[in-house]
Amino acid sequence: MKKIVIPPQQLGNKNSCLRFLLVLVIFLSLSGQVFSQKLAQGSVVDDSGVPLPGVSVFIDGTTVGTVSDIDGKFMIQASVGDVIHFSFIGFKDQKVEYTDQVLSIVMSPDVFGLDEVVAIGYGSVKKGDVTSAIASVKSDDFIKGAVKDAAQLIQGKVAGLTIATPSGDPTEGAVIMLRGNSSLLGSSAPLVLVDGVPGSLESVAPEDIESIDVLKDGSASAIYGTRGTNGVIIITTKRSTKGMEPTISYDGYVSIASISRKLDFMNAEDLRAKWNEGYSFTGANLKDYGANTDWLDEITRKAVSHVHNVVFRGGTKNTSLTASLNYKKNQGVFIKTDNEKYTGRIDVSHSMFDGKLTADIGTIISEQNYWTGGDGYSFNKYVYRQALIRNPTEPIKNEDGRWYERDVYFYDNPVAYLKESDGENKYRNVRFKASLTYKVFEGLNVKGMYTRKSNSNIRGYYETKNHVSTTKYGSEGYASRGTENYLGNYTELTVNYKKVIAGDHNLSVLAGYNYEDNMTEGFWANNKYFPTDGYTYNNLEIGSGLTKGEAGMDSYKYSDKLIAFFSRVSYSFANKYLFMASLRREGSSRFGKDHKWGNFPGVSLGWRMSEEDFVKEINWIDNLKLRAGFGVTGTNVADSYNSLSSLNYSDYFYSNKEWVRKLVPARNDNPDLRWEKKEEINIGLDFGLLNGRVSGAFDFYNRKTKDALWNYDVPTPPYLYGSIMTNVGEIKNQGFEALINVTPIKTPSFEWKANMTFSTNKNELVSLSNDKFKTTNDFFYPEDGYTGEPIQTTTHIVKIGGEIGNFYGLKSVDISDDGIWIIEKPNGERISATESSTDDRQVLGNGIPKYYASWNNSFRYKNFDLNINMRGAFSYQILNFSRMFYENPKIAYNTLNSAYDKVYGKAVLNDDQRYVSYYVEDGDYWKIDNITLGYTVNLKNKDVFKNLRVYVSGLNLHTFTGYKGIDPEVKQTGLAPGNDERDKYPTTRTFTFGVNVTF
Repeated sequence: MKKIVIPPQQLGNKNSCLRFLLVLVIFLSLSGQVFSQKLAQGSVVDDSGVPLPGVSVFIDGTTVGTVSDIDGKFMIQASVGDVIHFSFIGFKDQKVEYTDQVLSIVMSPDVFGLDEVVAIGYGSVKKGDVTSAIASVKSDDFIKGAVKDAAQLIQGKVAGLTIATPSGDPTEGAVIMLRGNSSLLGSSAPLVLVDGVPGSLESVAPEDIESIDVLKDGSASAIYGTRGTNGVIIITTKRSTKGMEPTISYDGYVSIASISRKLDFMNAEDLRAKWNEGYSFTGANLKDYGANTDWLDEITRKAVSHVHNVVFRGGTKNTSLTASLNYKKNQGVFIKTDNEKYTGRIDVSHSMFDGKLTADIGTIISEQNYWTGGDGYSFNKYVYRQALIRNPTEPIKNEDGRWYERDVYFYDNPVAYLKESDGENKYRNVRFKASLTYKVFEGLNVKGMYTRKSNSNIRGYYETKNHVSTTKYGSEGYASRGTENYLGNYTELTVNYKKVIAGDHNLSVLAGYNYEDNMTEGFWANNKYFPTDGYTYNNLEIGSGLTKGEAGMDSYKYSDKLIAFFSRVSYSFANKYLFMASLRREGSSRFGKDHKWGNFPGVSLGWRMSEEDFVKEINWIDNLKLRAGFGVTGTNVADSYNSLSSLNYSDYFYSNKEWVRKLVPARNDNPDLRWEKKEEINIGLDFGLLNGRVSGAFDFYNRKTKDALWNYDVPTPPYLYGSIMTNVGEIKNQGFEALINVTPIKTPSFEWKANMTFSTNKNELVSLSNDKFKTTNDFFYPEDGYTGEPIQTTTHIVKIGGEIGNFYGLKSVDISDDGIWIIEKPNGERISATESSTDDRQVLGNGIPKYYASWNNSFRYKNFDLNINMRGAFSYQILNFSRMFYENPKIAYNTLNSAYDKVYGKAVLNDDQRYVSYYVEDGDYWKIDNITLGYTVNLKNKDVFKNLRVYVSGLNLHTFTGYKGIDPEVKQTGLAPGNDERDKYPTTRTFTFGVNVTF
């Protein structure tokens, strides 16, 4: 120890002596504290002796903490007498007093994860206290491999939540629907919150997500008012804790994707065989052009993608830091369709004044670039159609090197179309978030948060002079340019009070306010007839299309505001009787002037029957909780100005020797326009049996959407415009959901866990009229259900009193000897299809599955882990567009080989292309969706590497189905579900090799 020398002149000074004694006392106390601290160490295992990595270990009452390593071992600075707290999801917390000995901690599983924290919006609760239908999925249970977005991580994991990936386009995400279709004009997309802030499923990288919670019923999502009808998905990102040991983790993978299933079109050999059989064709297959071209192969590839994610975490006594960087380079199976994205995130939390004040600052920044083969969108699906229908005997190029083209209607060289198109979309997203939380006293916290969001994109597209738009249609180059900018401000103020009274009464009260404004603006322009391809889309003004009246432009700007006051009260007595109620009063600028504000209440009750003495006597019941809830949520109006009248400039008319644009009505004023109101009742049962070996939940729900929005024809006058959007309709959804978790085997070296979900939904359009607004008929044809050329008819019908999603067309029951369809009319009469009319159509099936199921398995053997995820949908139909258009020898293009099979075993089809029930197929399927095999390496030197795991994974591996199309997993949202469009980007099968390492 360094010798302390006191100058003699200071000894006689009273103040100096006092200062010296004070310094000495502080020094000795600090020294005693330092010398009394030791390096506490030990290990944590479960009750089977299996090491538990990632257990939170911290000194009670302080911010000093660490986590256990892959072997369950830990080290932490502690003094004798300190209480060391151990916490781990799925296990009961433990507290141990440190006695200067090596600690061996055995953690017992928490039955059904009752102490697990679940996000409920503006806060969180223990799972055991949840009274609503809420599903929670942690990162350990996510789907592994090359997922597109956050939704695909929980595909097949949440009962009642339908997540489909009907497209293989790397720029398109999953399609989501919760508990059926609740709106006629609104979206099915849920509200997505990222760390408490409204965002999207693409806001953060999937590899950077810690957990996803889904608020399913009205009592849970009512606190989000006009945005809660389709459910709420709460994403929580990976974060550090104060005092956490610094770590760097890396997750990376390389994947290879290919088209999961190809349609069996005629190749050159097949086509020549048909000519030899005596078939003659017109149009595309007019004759043999001498080549042998696989057109689809020419524009597709094995798509190689790679993703890299680095997360930095660590903390001191008062500060924690989390930073992540994600890079994604995804290739599509079509050439040139690349998608590149960078995402960075930084979160800093700092506490002051003995932990009373906590400041959190975070930002997420991303930049995305992807190639576009279409004007403002990613891949032009028309190219895929051309590759299918192209004559396989045609060459790709002429002898002079130019692209080979023929003058056939809607018939273009797909290779030329793709390679002579060039474009790029660039997106930049920035989100800044800052909050201050002040602990007024124990149990009372006040929090203020501000978030600024900015999304911008700029896009350009060009078709060269060698593109078919020039070589066949004389455009001499086509270019477009556009940009869009979004700015949003989100402010939130909450006060949260928690109090335990007399041991048995647990009270929590939340009150809050939030303000949100959004603004979007942009413009777009195009031109033609360029002197050179050299500038592509970067010099629009040199095109002469403007002088010929063939250029276009557009600009726009719109904004909206949301203001809300909300509150929630939670109460429990004796850990048996649970109560939660919430109320949100929300105003939206999109509503009419007479209905700017709405109230959205939610209430739920819970009874922990397993805490009652008469149930405690049943030793095989660990947890039994009955839940019941009611809530009202809304759907905001889609457009910002639908409640206001509008005039637009239209066509020109000639007046006083000059051309003047008409000013015409475009929209009626509607001061009564308001939110769609969904009222939902949910009754649920949570259970845990056999010492945690079996657990799960059952839920029954009944939801009614009242005041559903619809566009009605109105007379002019008195109205200025011929239609008006207003709230009239009513939709009903009811269903059942089941989740069952089982652990059939659990030993120190081997464990098998299984998870099963099942859900069913029944949908009905109850009403679409009231005293003031009525539909002309008791049915309508959805605008998004259409076959396209050359059949040109609607595919679905929505009828009052019936289900949404019904196919509507001609019912084919036979075929004549000369190959003409025989149609059965609604009255049972049979006629030739050539004599049929639109009046002969009838319901042919429904495009929404009645049942969904999944079965997820997790195996662990020593250092190996294996996950198998399977899911399926049942009792629904699909309209197979590919067969409807291409399974016909009469068409002027290349066909499917099956076009020459005998229909009903009688004759080869010789009729025009028609929409008949023969092409409406059962869509039932069961998918082996994901298999992941991993191995955790035993590391001898853990000074550098704390954890190392390698894995291989397959996605969309095999589908058991009788459906003849590419994939029975088609779009099931909207009013025309089940249409397997002919031009969709094919789904893919992906194999992945990845590594997870922690330093």
